Amino acid sequence: MAFITHNNNGVLCSVYFSCVGILGLAVVKKYTVGAHYGLNDWIAQRATAAVLLVAVAVLAAALLTCRPADYKSWRAFVMTGWVRGLLLLSILSLVWHAYIGARDIFMDYIKNTPLRLFKTVGMFVYLAACVVWAAIILL
Repeated sequence: MAFITHNNNGVLCSVYFSCVGILGLAVVKKYTVGAHYGLNDWIAQRATAAVLLVAVAVLAAALLTCRPADYKSWRAFVMTGWVRGLLLLSILSLVWHAYIGARDIFMDYIKNTPLRLFKTVGMFVYLAACVVWAAIILL
């Protein structure tokens, strides 16, 4: 016997299968469908947004006090250890934030599974290439 649940918008959320086990006891298995990863992704997106907010505020304050005027002074500013670390942390946070958001959008709105897989893998490859490119520049 199967039980199907929907959310307020009528979207399929869970499918419950009930069967009788070996000893005659009812066994219920829940199969969740879709991009409903819940609290973990919500917390991850808020945490990455907080990291980005702090990084932008710190870098803006540092730029207002340092005021690099030419390429050499910009390079000297960016190549200091704490700025490189903060920029790399910001890039990783931005990529993680973007991946979670785009993955959830793909899971919710692209119903064609091969197309959704293609777009998700393509996005992952692109974001990984961006991280490698940034790491090459900063390290």
